[in-house]
Amino acid sequence: MANIQEGLIPFKGFNTWYKTVGECEDIKIPLLCLHGGPGFSHDYFEPLEALAESGRQVVFYDQLGNGKSDHVDDPEMWSVELFVEEVGVIREALGLDQVHLLGQSWGGMLAMEYMLTQPNGVASLVLSNTLPSAKLWKEEADRLRSELPPDVLATLIKHEEADTTDSPEYEEAIDVYYQRHLCRISPMPDCLQRSFDVMVNNPQVYNTLWGPNEFQSTGKLKDWDITHRLNEIKTPTFVLNGRFDEATPKIAETIHTGIPGSEWVVFENSSHLPNLEETDLFLETLESFLKKQEQ
Repeated sequence: MANIQEGLIPFKGFNTWYKTVGECEDIKIPLLCLHGGPGFSHDYFEPLEALAESGRQVVFYDQLGNGKSDHVDDPEMWSVELFVEEVGVIREALGLDQVHLLGQSWGGMLAMEYMLTQPNGVASLVLSNTLPSAKLWKEEADRLRSELPPDVLATLIKHEEADTTDSPEYEEAIDVYYQRHLCRISPMPDCLQRSFDVMVNNPQVYNTLWGPNEFQSTGKLKDWDITHRLNEIKTPTFVLNGRFDEATPKIAETIHTGIPGSEWVVFENSSHLPNLEETDLFLETLESFLKKQEQ
């Protein structure tokens, strides 16, 4: 049984919750995981704990404002800069001088923003199911929406035009999109349900930074775009996405092309969460990349 430690790290007058699984071994560098959302929790990363069985410490935390970290009612507080700073505070508090950094979805956006600050000690960067541009994401989301059954698309459009997106009928139509492009496992895995519940119960961070749902970015990130800066990332980088991902192959390829020397793998039977949809292959593929960087 891997050693598990949990605790709180002071940040901005509040507390960020963290969990480490496994012990640091000399030959294996810890993996720090940045969860998605924004405003999700670490729970859906649960399968990554298995990496600790082979001697790699895996570090999770809930970003401030959600999950087991302090909840703060202050929309003005939420910014990319805040969460970038939090990554550095976590590393310093836990002594993660050398680290592999994995970011999934929003966590990947955060990881890239963090890397643009040119931090020391990041052995590799894993960008899973993420995006370099909100505009590109919207273009691809619009394309994926256009491929939905006509009645589902009509329902989405009807409620968006009437500003009744809190309607149960609209929620059901969104679920069709999510079942195609977010997670193709039904029913949803328990660990993912817990992360969703965290966001549903406290949607402020998600709504402030992103918007009401995955294909409508109306928040502070709606014009976010670092495509032109990807070439500033010099760290060995691994880009991952699913064949049916809302972070489509076109989006993943844009990151892969932009970061010099990066590698790219598509999980053929996954959408946005290959760590849940193809767990064994995901873990094997990830560990293989990490070990290669350590040799």
